[in-house]
Amino acid sequence: MAAKKKDKFANYLTQISLNLKDSADFFADYKLKDISDLKIFSEKMKELETKGDSFVHEVIKELNDAFITQIEREDILALTMSMDDVLDGIEHTAALFEMYSITQADDYMRKFVESIRQSTYEIVTAIELLSAKKLTSIREHAIKIKDYESKCDAILRESIKHLFVVEKDPIRIIQYKEIYEELEEIADYCQSVANTLETIIMKNS
Repeated sequence: MAAKKKDKFANYLTQISLNLKDSADFFADYKLKDISDLKIFSEKMKELETKGDSFVHEVIKELNDAFITQIEREDILALTMSMDDVLDGIEHTAALFEMYSITQADDYMRKFVESIRQSTYEIVTAIELLSAKKLTSIREHAIKIKDYESKCDAILRESIKHLFVVEKDPIRIIQYKEIYEELEEIADYCQSVANTLETIIMKNS
C-alpha cells in the first residue's frame, strides 16, 4: 500500500514540476509584439497557474487520505506549496506586464527570467531524483538553484540602480521597479524549493 501511495505523490510532484518548467519556458520564450499580445500572454499564464492549482488540490486531498507516505507529509506539502509559489509569482508577473502595458522586456528582465527558467530545470531534475530515491544526488541541484538566486539578487541591485539613472518618468520607475522586485521574489521562491529539498535529504538519508 505504501509503495502505491509513494508513486502517487511522486507522480504529482513530477507533474507540478513539469508544469512549472513549461510555465517558465512559455514566459521566457513568448514574444510580445504589441498590446494585444499581452492579454494572450497573461491568459495563457493564468491557465498554467490554474493547472498547477488543480495539482495542489489533488496532493492535499491525497495527503488527507494517505495512511503511510515515503517521505513525511509536511515535506510533501512544503515541496508542493513552494513549487506553487514559484508558479504564482510567474503568473503574477505576467499580469503586471499586462496591467502596465509593457511590451518591451529589458535586458535585466531577460536575465532574471533566464535564471528563473534554469532554476525550474534544476527543480525538475531534483524531483526526478527524489522519485527515484536518489537523495544524495539532489544536493548539487539545490546548490545550483541557490546560485541562481544569488545571481538574481545581484541583478536586482544593478537593475534598480540603472533604472534611477536612466529613467526620468516616475510612473515608469515605479512599474519597472515592481517587476524587478517581483522577479527577484520568484528566485527566492525557487530557493525555498531548494531549502525544502535539503530538509528532505537531511531527514531521509
